[in-house]
Amino acid sequence: MTGVGAGRALTHRRVLAIALPIVISNATVPLLGAVDTGVVGQLGQAAPIGAVGIGAVILTSIYWIFGFLRMGTSGLVAQSHGAGEVGETGAHLLRALAIGLAAGLGFILLQGAVFAAAFRLAPASAEVEALARQYLAIRIWGAPATIALYAITGWLIALERTRAVLVLQLLMNGLNVALDLWLVLGLGWGVPGVALATLIAEWSGLALGLWFARDALRLGLRRGGWLAAQRLREMAQVNGDIMIRSVLLQASFTTFMFMAAGQGDVTLAANQVLLQFLSITAFALDGFAFAAESLVGQAVGARRPDRLRRAAWLTSQWGVGGAVGLALVFGLGGPVLIDLLTTAPGVRAEAREYLPWVVAAPLFGIAAWMLDGIFIGATRTREMRRAMILSVAIYVPLLVLLPRLFGNHGLWAALMVLSLLRGLTLWRLYPRVEAAAG
Repeated sequence: MTGVGAGRALTHRRVLAIALPIVISNATVPLLGAVDTGVVGQLGQAAPIGAVGIGAVILTSIYWIFGFLRMGTSGLVAQSHGAGEVGETGAHLLRALAIGLAAGLGFILLQGAVFAAAFRLAPASAEVEALARQYLAIRIWGAPATIALYAITGWLIALERTRAVLVLQLLMNGLNVALDLWLVLGLGWGVPGVALATLIAEWSGLALGLWFARDALRLGLRRGGWLAAQRLREMAQVNGDIMIRSVLLQASFTTFMFMAAGQGDVTLAANQVLLQFLSITAFALDGFAFAAESLVGQAVGARRPDRLRRAAWLTSQWGVGGAVGLALVFGLGGPVLIDLLTTAPGVRAEAREYLPWVVAAPLFGIAAWMLDGIFIGATRTREMRRAMILSVAIYVPLLVLLPRLFGNHGLWAALMVLSLLRGLTLWRLYPRVEAAAG
């Protein structure tokens, strides 16, 4: 049986219908961080700003580990949708929600040990740490909702319901901003007010997400079998591979920043400014990679290698177009963006020197970006893990050698090589993706 989505024509309009709401949704994310900082900055003290900043980083780092729930759920649900297994799409979501809620409850129970370890790794002044602990003590109660939302987002993307993803993001961010203004500026609750605003927004987002998925969840519960051992093993394998791949990728970027610290404070600051260009790239190109996840997954579920090839081709065309467009924007408007991000003359000059690397970054990285989406949709996650291990194994020696020879230029060169390697290693394994749909 072929699913409804797998029978529809694959067109440029369909790709854009999936991708554009994600791009718009991503554009709202930096706004929330700016509002949080701006509102608490009205208190006229440095400590609250630092407390909210370090608290948010700690929680983001913890929650990020569970990003595999979004990717794994997207691929599995898209395949079930393509195969016409409507009940199984809800069952996949039930399994992912169970993992997310259990993980969130685990963090609530272990919060003391988790936060103690975090502050040992990132020590702060006594005042900042005390305020950050207040922030964390409130926000940790949103852990089940936040992690479970990864699963709902993946489910929505798989079914091409990215407008619902946009609505979710707008609700959460809009509610968070409104509550920030009321609780902090209106009631004077300070750092706890910022935390409470986010907590309410997180649970409200989960409630809306569950409402979006109500029919699928009801069907999944009614048909039973969502805790079947074979299906759980399949989900564990997919999610485990993605988690290893993601940890290695994050470790690669973290190591890049640690190495940058050895180049001096000005160079470190310039690199931090330029990394914001990479964040913009991620936000802009996510939508096309997500479109690949959905359309490729549906083609695999429908056992249609011809549709898989067309889905990969169409989404990659838009991805490459987006990468070229970003390179042009960064090349022409990069100096202006740098000046908006920093007022320090030395940092501005240093960032301009290394600007060509981030102009090239979208072009170096687009193959890896799109192939990630294609492989996730096909749930060829074992190949993703192996490709990442090989890429990092080559990247690490380059990260040690090139900065010694060429300074910060060598550091950026190593990062670009990592992007190229990720694309090349996945491209070499691409025939297995088509074989999965055969």
